[in-house]
Amino acid sequence: MILPSRAKGAARVLALWCPDWPAVAAAAVAGLPATQPVAVLFANRVIACSAIARADGVRRGLKRREAQAKCPDLFLAQADPDRDARLFEPVVAAVDATVPGVEVLRPGLLVLGARGAARFFGSEEVAAERLVDAAAATGVEAQIGIADELSTAVIAARRGAIVPVGAGARFLAPMPVRELAVEPSLAAPERDDLVDLLHRLGLRRIGDFAALSPAEVASRFGADAVLAHRCAQAQPERPPSARQPPKDLTVQYPCDPPIERVDAAAFAGRMLAAQLHAELSNAGLACTRLSIFAETDAGEELSRIWRCAEPLTPDGTADRVRWQLDGWLTRRDRPTAPITLLRLEPVEVVAAGALQLGLWGGVGEEEERARRALVRVQGLLGGEAVRVGVLSGGRGPVERITLVALGDEPVPAADPAQPWPGRLPEPAPALLLLNRPQVRLEAMDGAPIQVTERALFSADPARLYWGSRQWRLTGWAGPWPVDERWWVPEPTENTDAPTTFTARAQVQLDGAPPDVRVLLLVYHDEIWRAEGLYD
Repeated sequence: MILPSRAKGAARVLALWCPDWPAVAAAAVAGLPATQPVAVLFANRVIACSAIARADGVRRGLKRREAQAKCPDLFLAQADPDRDARLFEPVVAAVDATVPGVEVLRPGLLVLGARGAARFFGSEEVAAERLVDAAAATGVEAQIGIADELSTAVIAARRGAIVPVGAGARFLAPMPVRELAVEPSLAAPERDDLVDLLHRLGLRRIGDFAALSPAEVASRFGADAVLAHRCAQAQPERPPSARQPPKDLTVQYPCDPPIERVDAAAFAGRMLAAQLHAELSNAGLACTRLSIFAETDAGEELSRIWRCAEPLTPDGTADRVRWQLDGWLTRRDRPTAPITLLRLEPVEVVAAGALQLGLWGGVGEEEERARRALVRVQGLLGGEAVRVGVLSGGRGPVERITLVALGDEPVPAADPAQPWPGRLPEPAPALLLLNRPQVRLEAMDGAPIQVTERALFSADPARLYWGSRQWRLTGWAGPWPVDERWWVPEPTENTDAPTTFTARAQVQLDGAPPDVRVLLLVYHDEIWRAEGLYD
């Protein structure tokens, strides 16, 4: 769909979008034909797939096995941002050679000013056709969207539309509100939660959300909702306070010896990223548009601008530098000489209040130092010596944590999104007792408390014994039965099959130390054990 343009001289934005780019890049690396269905996985779930795979029922969010069940011929590839950026660089170079001033939002999506392109080619429609042809010359399918604002242009690109001047809000109004969260480069991670909330409130269309006043949105929702509301009203994503940065914020690194390999370039880029963010932090600023510049020994000059929805962190800057250098050094028309100079220049900055600073003034510095220390521990003691927790599926608090080695893919042992009937209600214990010490739960008359077949206490709990200590109960909740492995037969006199009945309960102790005042108990084989402590 292309709407006729009435634009003449307006500051318009042109977005070029390559559909399903992660799947396209994975197929290109694997040398697959265009008829082969492809899906890209992250954490064992589909995050992108080709049009042919979608025709067979594959969708984002499906598990690996579900996707394979719907499409047995499906080719599966793991997510690789480096691969996506490396293969997207020839497309960016082709578009930049046709119309200068390209800015990359992410691999598969770029933007540029539409005014110059429309003047050069005669109209926005002709400019869109020429840029589609430029992308096609690199073997890539692309769609163009043009609008007054960046977010509107990106949404329009997904429909191949040119939105007339001043018609952005009217163009967006009938669309589902979920469109505000479709593009990750323009939305914060919590945008999905906002969209779900708006949907439950009955605001199903972008126009419904746009009809709210800015004061109503700011007072009822978070900061990201204010940005989403500006997008819904087809207003600039950021207020006009975004300004040109001071010249002294530019950082550069003379490469001695000159850089020819991607790993050496990435190391220099990470060092420059840390230096740039130290300068920005001292100036109380954060970068939203970054220019990456490289000069070779033969005098060649390479530059590219990356635009981000949120202020860049040191890791985000280092990633974009690595992606860009990887694209330059591995493309077919790579530089003829090694790189002798790298320079990072913030093109647009915002106040540092838009970026959460660390306790010691940096962004992400503590996490990076901690990660380096943990990696060193791994080097000394082995990869399994340092493990991190991943939220998993399960009924008990121990089952809901999957420990994976630092650096491995954080894949849970079970899907946490499943219903898991009998799961312990929130909140979870603050401390888990892996040894599960045995305790005794008694009624007022001294009879031991058991859980009946109807999942009830045999009597009201009154006292708890833990070793030589005993406390009176001031409150309790439960029991919550967990009837797992129901297909295993109950034990009889002629079989040694174990009991599978499990239940949990919470008890509050009178006079106990603060750290053991509220306990999580687990009941199994007619024995009570302490499983966790609450704050």
